Amino acid sequence: MARSTSLLKRLLLGRPFRSDRLQHTLLPKRVALPVFASDALSSVAYAPDEILLTLSIAGASAYLFSPWVALAVVVVMLTVVASYRQNVHAYPSGGGDYEVATVNLGPRFGIGVASALLVDYVLTVAVSVSSGVANLGSVVPFVAEHKVLIAVSAVVLLTALNLRGLRESGNLFAIPTYGFMIVIVGMIVTGLVRVFVLGHDLRAPSADLVIQAEHSVTGFALVFLLLRTFSSGCAALTGVEAISNGVPAFKAPKSRNAATTLLLLGTVAVTMLVGIIWLARLTGLQFVEDPALQIVSGPDGYVQKTVTTQLGETVFGSGSVLLYVVAGVTALILFLAANTAFNGFPVLGSILAQDRYLPRQLHTRGDRLAFSNGIVFLAVAAIVLIVGFQAEVTKLIQLYIVGVFVSFTLSQAGMIRHWNRHLRTERDPVARRRMVRSRAINGFGMGMTGAVLVIVLITKFLLGAWIAIVAMALMYGLMVAIRRHYDRVAVELTPDDGRPVLPARNHAIVLVSKLHQPTMRAIAYARATRPDTLTAVTVNVDEADTRELQQEWERRELPVPLTVVDSPYREITRPILNFVASTRRQSPRDVVTVFIPEYVVGHWWENLLHNQSALRLKGRLLFEPGVMVTSVPWQLASTANKNLDRLDKALSQGPPRGPRVVPRSTLPPTVAPIGSDQPGESSGGDRD
Repeated sequence: MARSTSLLKRLLLGRPFRSDRLQHTLLPKRVALPVFASDALSSVAYAPDEILLTLSIAGASAYLFSPWVALAVVVVMLTVVASYRQNVHAYPSGGGDYEVATVNLGPRFGIGVASALLVDYVLTVAVSVSSGVANLGSVVPFVAEHKVLIAVSAVVLLTALNLRGLRESGNLFAIPTYGFMIVIVGMIVTGLVRVFVLGHDLRAPSADLVIQAEHSVTGFALVFLLLRTFSSGCAALTGVEAISNGVPAFKAPKSRNAATTLLLLGTVAVTMLVGIIWLARLTGLQFVEDPALQIVSGPDGYVQKTVTTQLGETVFGSGSVLLYVVAGVTALILFLAANTAFNGFPVLGSILAQDRYLPRQLHTRGDRLAFSNGIVFLAVAAIVLIVGFQAEVTKLIQLYIVGVFVSFTLSQAGMIRHWNRHLRTERDPVARRRMVRSRAINGFGMGMTGAVLVIVLITKFLLGAWIAIVAMALMYGLMVAIRRHYDRVAVELTPDDGRPVLPARNHAIVLVSKLHQPTMRAIAYARATRPDTLTAVTVNVDEADTRELQQEWERRELPVPLTVVDSPYREITRPILNFVASTRRQSPRDVVTVFIPEYVVGHWWENLLHNQSALRLKGRLLFEPGVMVTSVPWQLASTANKNLDRLDKALSQGPPRGPRVVPRSTLPPTVAPIGSDQPGESSGGDRD
């Protein structure tokens, strides 16, 4: 069973990497761009949808505002990109917004930023995958009918790819990401050439639909609607922060490569977003929030397609191969956009675990040098959201971008303090001018992102943003509680300044079920430790077996007294615990060492033939203060054919090095019980 599990793991994830291979997993810019920027690039697939459907609430005439809303989003995006280029130069360690806020604003603000980012990463996966399913469902009805199942399957596939390692998954994702950029830019250029050069009158499939406004929107209501549209369009900014969190994954020079990748990201994303909105206006494209209610007249059985799919049909023609290419690469990039979160979340989780705000398991790397536990945790959380919201992008998008703009704003505030601190000590005029310029960029960025955050909270709070806020608050509280636990444990484990106090006496107890070779070895080993007192203990659950054991004990004239503990209810654990407690009760400085004889089996199925009473007893004894538990193994003949090299490899997660130097008796045992119901029984699975 274990061999089959190991084989499946190697098949899915590949062979493990040695720790010294970590440098080989670092990313050049050409690979880092699709790995870290796919989220922001893919926003052009759903940010235009959100802009147009929000404006449709006021009717078709409100589409006139779409270019201006897109322009406002572009200004914010360029501001954030410029601001984060300062961040990656100042803090290249990979802490990103969390490190900036912690160092400059204090740990509380750092935890707040971290909680916002963790929640936003989970939402990135859920929104991106759900949007990808929606785009693919526009041309493949089967996908639309089973969107939850398809979305969950996509998350599972992305998880497996990321578990294989950062560099390998980056190479896999580079081709579709660059393919998406080429296809979308090609579609925009082709459409503009057909309109302005060839003079074609391009009309989107939805251009001739008659739609009605959901509400009459004028005055303040119109302003509020435009602000809500702007906040929805700002979803295009998500993913920018992932590069600042992933600087350690870049090849040297890390900061410069990360800053260059940020600039490329901003340029490409802005070009595609503006191009799609512009082409949508030229072709009269309409996209509404509620087709059943808002579309007054249209063809029978009309199904609303996404913006990119409609533009592909308009530019390349209905049924064209290029239309399916547009739909395919759009869906694929949206699936892969979740990869940004799969790279950002585990790295941030590792840093938080190192700072003792998250469980230590998130800090360690797996077989393929990826932070496997963080990847799996992110996947599970995203699947819960997808299933809970039935993969509905419109519902999930309302929870989105709150967290990322919290981190944007606090990060820029931290950077302002960073530059102020350095300006107080810097005397070089050139360096001071550079710092003043950087502070101005971060100051403008803080103002812009802070304003967007306020707009998002006002316009989206009742639509679902409150759920994200509650999730961030819960994550904040959880991280504070984890840190307090680790701090409390550290205090408890800190050694005293004085010399360690030695125990006054050591009372040894050997647990006995039958008088056989494992028991004889345990007794001999216990005697060799020279305890102050030594006794053998058996629990009387069967009178005949107990009398036979006593007679055999007397016949062999063993130099260790045998104590029989009665158990009228045939229980094993409680009588032994009571006996151990009574032995230690006389002096608090005394310790009790319990020796448990166990035999080791070579096949997993042998464990099924025995019970687990010794394992339960050992687990219970660990909670008794002043009690030490020692297992004394006895290897059966079935262990002779055990492939110990394979066992060593499985336990060490790497190939064995050099000759075998560990005595066979000290290997981690695959243990089975030495009796039927008595102490000394234990069973472990076949670990090969």
